[in-house]
Amino acid sequence: MEGNVGRDIESHNTMDQNENNKTDQTIIPPCCLKARAFSPDAELEANCHETVVSGWFSEHQTTSDKVGKRMYFNNPMWPGEAHSLEVEKILFKEKSEYQEVLVFESATYGKVLVLDGILQLSERDEFAYQEMITHLPLCSIKSPKNVLVVGGGDGGVLREVSRHSSVELIDICEIDKMVIDVSKKFFPELAAGFEDPHVHLHIGDAVEFLRHVPKGKYDVIIVDSSDPVGPAQELVEKPFFEMVERALRPGGVLCNMAESMWLHTHLIQDMVSACREIFKGSVHYAWASVPTYPSGVIGFILCSTEGGPAVDFKNPVNPIEQAVDHERDLKFYNSQIHKAAFALPSFVRKQVSCL
Repeated sequence: MEGNVGRDIESHNTMDQNENNKTDQTIIPPCCLKARAFSPDAELEANCHETVVSGWFSEHQTTSDKVGKRMYFNNPMWPGEAHSLEVEKILFKEKSEYQEVLVFESATYGKVLVLDGILQLSERDEFAYQEMITHLPLCSIKSPKNVLVVGGGDGGVLREVSRHSSVELIDICEIDKMVIDVSKKFFPELAAGFEDPHVHLHIGDAVEFLRHVPKGKYDVIIVDSSDPVGPAQELVEKPFFEMVERALRPGGVLCNMAESMWLHTHLIQDMVSACREIFKGSVHYAWASVPTYPSGVIGFILCSTEGGPAVDFKNPVNPIEQAVDHERDLKFYNSQIHKAAFALPSFVRKQVSCL
């Protein structure tokens, strides 16, 4: 998942007056702003982007020295818990125009990509997310030809889309070129997706890109976005989904990252409700296990437009065994996993009333 569709984040300043009535101006980093967008009352320190402390990475670990000692707090996006990875070596750390990009070698999960303090992928389990967000939609319609990837600058979704022999065009819109460059250097197995001759790269804001897409251009749109808070909030709102619906052909499908059912059923409820108003074909929620994501689970919303063949997401009409050139190389997805992904626990059905 990447933060590739938001606007450039404006720096916010805090003014604290010390004992001598002097003013200290501090720039709050984007990771704090994203967390505050989710929990405005959270007391986050300006140095919360210090995510590697004493050889361990923790998502949005915050520090405070106000009383002479360092204190630690976890991210209000997933309150009361923290997942940490032991860091063997920091390989890359730099701020792009949009976000801080960090790559480190972990003790157990291989190389890890982090954007603004939020873990995006690890070499050990990346395939679960990449395969599911790609093959769930592509295997649900017959012979998909034109595909748009929103975000996905690491190249993993492109790698999976390119497996499908029917695909003729793969557009990708990624706002942050540094993410692409870093992936090509440190994650060549994912970035191999950019080598497919069907891929056309567009660097820029995907919201603006979608405004100029001809109506009905795509069979499938895959939104590999950041968490739907802060700058990415617009990705879970009706105007964005309306643009996606317009860009899809009749009977076309959307697959949108949709958070964890263990942590964010309120966000899932909002997304599903908005999609049901716009996509008149069908709307479903699916999920997969990804150990390095908060709660170890990530979800996907799948939607189809009306006017074409009815889409039954739960029963793929384009089974992976027939659709791809290198089915043997898949590590997570298969037709049985596809069907099982739509089986939801009872508490999710109760908390998300429209499922």
